[in-house]
Amino acid sequence: MRLIEIAMASAITMSIGGVSYVALNPTQLKSRAQTVADQTTCRTVDTAIVGYLMNNGTAPTSVRQLKDYVRGDIARYRIVNGVAAGPGCTQA
Repeated sequence: MRLIEIAMASAITMSIGGVSYVALNPTQLKSRAQTVADQTTCRTVDTAIVGYLMNNGTAPTSVRQLKDYVRGDIARYRIVNGVAAGPGCTQA
């Protein structure tokens, strides 16, 4: 066998091993994905506000109106003067 063939066989074996590990450990993968999905930012809420405005023609008055526009928890945010206010937001 040549060195390149050994390297390719090793790479394929490692990738199959990685995929198998994920397939056999879906709970941990789901937990990590949910943690990332739950992390929202002011930009996320601002983008949802714009989407709501574009679809409805009026600005939202509560973050509860944005639930269909955002994945994750935005309960800590509120809308002040048409923009998001909450953790990490800077008001201009």
